[in-house]
Amino acid sequence: MKKLNFQDLLIFENEDFFLVNKPPFVSTLSERHDDKAENMLRLAKSYCSDAQAGHRLDKETSGVLIFAKHPEAYRHIAMQFEHRQVTKIYHAVVAGVHDFQGILVNLPILPLKIGVVKIDRAEGKEAETLFNSLEIYKAHTLVECIPFTGRMHQIRIHLQCLKAPIVMDALYGGPAIYLSEFKRKFKLAKDTEEQPLISRVALHARALNFALMNGERLTVEAPYPKDMEAMIRQLEKNR
Repeated sequence: MKKLNFQDLLIFENEDFFLVNKPPFVSTLSERHDDKAENMLRLAKSYCSDAQAGHRLDKETSGVLIFAKHPEAYRHIAMQFEHRQVTKIYHAVVAGVHDFQGILVNLPILPLKIGVVKIDRAEGKEAETLFNSLEIYKAHTLVECIPFTGRMHQIRIHLQCLKAPIVMDALYGGPAIYLSEFKRKFKLAKDTEEQPLISRVALHARALNFALMNGERLTVEAPYPKDMEAMIRQLEKNR
């Protein structure tokens, strides 16, 4: 992977915060098993030495990520996350045709030691996500996901519960996505093997709405990265 230029990732900045469009395959914080790998916090600290991450995204997930520039700003954003005053909007491409209009999933989540989660009504922690279909394609759907809580893999397992797993999400039953599945007259070059349209869980943190230090609310949007944009373009072209 080529070296990231942090300033190319910036999508908003003021004296208290900066927000970036996190690329896929980069961790938010350092990984326990590989603390030398590039991560967003290390990059952020090279840009602003006091930077602290306001929240985190899974390694494969792209999209909007907020950093505080100083301790007071960090407290300000951390309290908003704690009191559920931040609105997070994600976009996911899921398997199957689904017409979700204000579908609320309220199922408790229990993390397991093997790095996955399960629904557990007895021991799980409260988890709530709202889903809306944005675009319906031939065999897939682009879904807006608004989590009201911040549990691990929350969107992924709640979509699995709706029988709409995210494509390429093998952990939660999401199948690979191939152009041959929906493109008419698809032809593969001789002696080649078809590759999936995207090589990661197709989940993108699209927007974040939060209050600045002066109380004014702001929404910051992150454009799709190239892999997600290319996949969606193929889905639109071959409806």
